[in-house]
Amino acid sequence: MSRKPWDLAFTAEPAEVAALRRVMRLHLGIWGLHGTVDHAQLCMSELVTNVITHTGHGTPATLAVSMSGTHLRIEVHDPDTRALPTLLDADPESEGGRGMALVDAVADRWGVQLRPDRKVTWCELATGLSTPNGHVDSPGVLRAEALLGVYASVKRPRRPGSQRLASGMAEDAAIAAIADFLHWLRVHGYDADDALDRAQTHFEVEAGATGGGVG
Repeated sequence: MSRKPWDLAFTAEPAEVAALRRVMRLHLGIWGLHGTVDHAQLCMSELVTNVITHTGHGTPATLAVSMSGTHLRIEVHDPDTRALPTLLDADPESEGGRGMALVDAVADRWGVQLRPDRKVTWCELATGLSTPNGHVDSPGVLRAEALLGVYASVKRPRRPGSQRLASGMAEDAAIAAIADFLHWLRVHGYDADDALDRAQTHFEVEAGATGGGVG
């Protein structure tokens, strides 16, 4: 899976935070990093809120997201090189001061880079990936991948020397496999729609249990 870096310019306003959270969820879903979404949204929200609070409303800023090895890297760029984020030991009764403490608790690492025209506040989160372009392994995913390899070789033999399915071919094979299983269920007297609904429910339960809930 190719996970190309992306960035998004925004204005430092409270109303922007919710929109940026939605964008983050969408992109991480496309990247297959469902289990990282909640922590990524939290860290991004705190970094953006830090800019709003200490740099000022209306400040032009940029959110940049990329892979750093197998970690997810989140950066927030803003033009104020004087207002540096600090890790405070916030009073339990205080309404503020917890932002960077939350980032410090959730992220594997974080820091600040000063550049001539801006500062970059960043953090990196573990994703569970074994390789930057791989996927998060789970028993269900591994079983499906083994099955798709067999299925695709029957439907369309791979070229000599090819070890892995191309992403488009894998998707086509998965859809064809689902359709063929539904045909099998129907000709054996089962309710294909009921089986599909039960499979969807089973998937949602497992995805929710691993932090990859849908919706």
